Amino acid sequence: MKRIFKRKLYERLLEWKRVQNGKSAILIEGARRVGKSTLVEQFAKNEYESYILIDFNEASDEVKSLFSNIMDKDFLFLQLQAIYNVVLKERRSVIVFDEVQNCPLARQAIKYLVKDGRYDYIETGSLISVKKSTKDITLPSEEERVTLYPMDYEEFRWALGDEVTVSLLRTFYEKRLPLDKAHRDKIRDFRLYMLIGGMPQAVETYLETNNFALVDRVKRGIINIYQADFQKLDPTGRLETLFMEIPAQLSKANGRYKPYSVLGKVDGDKLTDLMRNLEDSKTVLISYHSNEPNVGMSLTKNLSRFKVFCADTGLFVTLAFWDKSNTENVIYQKLLNDKLSTNLGFVYENVVAQMLATSGNKLFYYTWAKDATHNYEVDFLLSRGTKLHPIEVKSSGYNSHVSLDVFCEKFSHVVDKRYLIYTKDLKRDEKTLLLPVYMTIFL
Repeated sequence: MKRIFKRKLYERLLEWKRVQNGKSAILIEGARRVGKSTLVEQFAKNEYESYILIDFNEASDEVKSLFSNIMDKDFLFLQLQAIYNVVLKERRSVIVFDEVQNCPLARQAIKYLVKDGRYDYIETGSLISVKKSTKDITLPSEEERVTLYPMDYEEFRWALGDEVTVSLLRTFYEKRLPLDKAHRDKIRDFRLYMLIGGMPQAVETYLETNNFALVDRVKRGIINIYQADFQKLDPTGRLETLFMEIPAQLSKANGRYKPYSVLGKVDGDKLTDLMRNLEDSKTVLISYHSNEPNVGMSLTKNLSRFKVFCADTGLFVTLAFWDKSNTENVIYQKLLNDKLSTNLGFVYENVVAQMLATSGNKLFYYTWAKDATHNYEVDFLLSRGTKLHPIEVKSSGYNSHVSLDVFCEKFSHVVDKRYLIYTKDLKRDEKTLLLPVYMTIFL
């Protein structure tokens, strides 16, 4: 029997249902296999007297054609009830459009169905803004949009039956207390999350088998699905290549993604289109270079200078070992116990990016010249009110955080708090708060 995992977005759906009361639809975006369909079906079962779920991945042409003419809504609803063998009840039922990008006319119909007011509407989709799924249709303004990310660390702990750890860690964070002897166990627990990731199927396989090789096989299957999606969007293979090269690009000294070094010569407009489709797939997170670190960084971001992270660090780890047909248990065990010689700094940077983005932060970084051949770099910049919180990420020690110090001096007028995220216990180093990586979730 398939496990149903507790997801935080459920509370957001409850709020939408209560506040909107049928005045808008809600669209849940997210990468494939992130748990969208499971979440909305669970919500529909629990919160409504009846529901119809139309999966446009497998809906018949007959069902799709119903949305080509919705003048007669009574006819539409009667047909849907007959096809799905469900009785809909006014203001007590919901209709779910699953993978709605595969039926653009159904998405366009949302405007008129919401206006009709009889039922609630939930949509799910991936690649929802790609040209071919929005071409020639009017996008509904009566649509709230939210994103379902892979499970965050707290959701992962819940899946493992642990409802206590993250709330305890929050107390230590708020009181600025080190964990002392407990830290070693907590960082090992967190590395487990980094290796498995937050894709529900991977988590379920770990819980059932406790076998990293089988978990890795599941993750490779998910990556294969992404590759197939990218091939459909771009048969030249360039989109797929951009995705597969993320660990290699991030592991390089400057960490910046250099698409031309991956793809060779490519037209600028085509590259922009490829990057937009990659970002829209929700399989990646993009951090842009801020040309002017200050509030309103979106206004000064450099669209041609960016870093690309995997939206799920578990998939990132599998991608990093893609040169092997499978990643053995022994590699996972070494990673888990921090015994693998590979420099894992870029894996920690990826998981910090994931945790910050899942908490609702847009991602920005900043580099500037140190001398003729070296640069300073601040890994992440968080905007908080009228101030910035710069973050430096280290995979091990903290003997120096020169880039962070120089940045805080250079931009002292806008810097408030400053953080170094690393693998050791919480402590203070003058003005810098040194945080164990598992506390990133609280920033």
